[in-house]
Amino acid sequence: MNLRSAVYPCSSIPHNVVRQLPPSAASLADAVRSLQPHRRSRRSMSNHSPPRRSGFCVKALDAAQPYDYEARLLNRYNQSGKLKIAIIGFGNFGQFLAKAFIRHGHTVYAYSQSNYDSVAKSLGAKFFPDLCDLCEQHPDVILLSTSIISTETVLNSIPLQRLRRNTLFVDVLSVKEFPKNLLLKLPEHFDILCTHPMFGPESGKNTWQNLNFVYEKVRIGDEDSRIARAEKFLDIFRIEGCSMVEMTCAEHDSYAAESQFITHTIGRILEKLQLESTPINTKGYETLLNLVDNTSSDSFDLYYGLFLYNKNAMEQLERLDLAFESLKKEIFGRLHDLLRKQLFGKSEEGLQRPTLSKLPKNGTPLLPFRSETLRKSNEK
Repeated sequence: MNLRSAVYPCSSIPHNVVRQLPPSAASLADAVRSLQPHRRSRRSMSNHSPPRRSGFCVKALDAAQPYDYEARLLNRYNQSGKLKIAIIGFGNFGQFLAKAFIRHGHTVYAYSQSNYDSVAKSLGAKFFPDLCDLCEQHPDVILLSTSIISTETVLNSIPLQRLRRNTLFVDVLSVKEFPKNLLLKLPEHFDILCTHPMFGPESGKNTWQNLNFVYEKVRIGDEDSRIARAEKFLDIFRIEGCSMVEMTCAEHDSYAAESQFITHTIGRILEKLQLESTPINTKGYETLLNLVDNTSSDSFDLYYGLFLYNKNAMEQLERLDLAFESLKKEIFGRLHDLLRKQLFGKSEEGLQRPTLSKLPKNGTPLLPFRSETLRKSNEK
């Protein structure tokens, strides 16, 4: 008989069982039995009120607690190091980031104008069709993953009064000065972190190792908890192996106009040509095809936003047009010399056609390019 796990009605313990128990347990059982009311005959019971139910005596010495207190404390400790991240704009890029956030154990909420409920469930996130309901979850981080041209409208639609006063706002837009100026209009008790992962679902589908992640801590509170929260968010990208680049939003836009905007422009120009793979592709041609694939997978709104909301983009577009015109003049000039030699037996001697081998750096005035020979001939 196992006294540590058995529960008996004390009045129903048989005498033969009591005799088999150890002396201390047997005497305890006899004492309990003596405290129970004596059984009554059926006749006597019919003349009195119904008998009370006999009590029960717990024999277990190590009964389980209603819950595991230590496990609950451990789970609470583990959850304290995780973030609740609300992604506003759950398109391709928002889903792409959500996978990484969930992989790191963070809780992800999602909102979008389109219904992505089934997609969110498949990823392990929770989708909210109403923005107010999402904000009432009191997320630690509000992440804006909308299109550039819709950012201001979406930001103005967020019910700020339903958020905690120290919520961290993060944007992942491809331009930085524009969202920074928008976010600085928020009440000062909100934290602001402007970021730009310099990769997307295509370029980062296998790994984020050594891919650039640009960020600026625009406004982070002095409290240790708020500083730690911003670092926890950045740690997601550090742990994934990103190359963390801290710079101002103005510096980012200046560099991005030369790199990202030009890349997207060339990619979309080549897309208009409808280039196709051939049996004799060179490595350079393969690179161009990959460029077309990477840029064409992004929406035109993204490219339009890169142009409209980066003040350096117009200059780059003009420089690109000037470079193309210069290249055409150079190649047509050589063709003119060749035709003249074939027709007249000689080319124009002493005349050097104007060429522009390289454009000056950004911000340098573009002077008219004229050869020294032409200038001297005009002086005569």
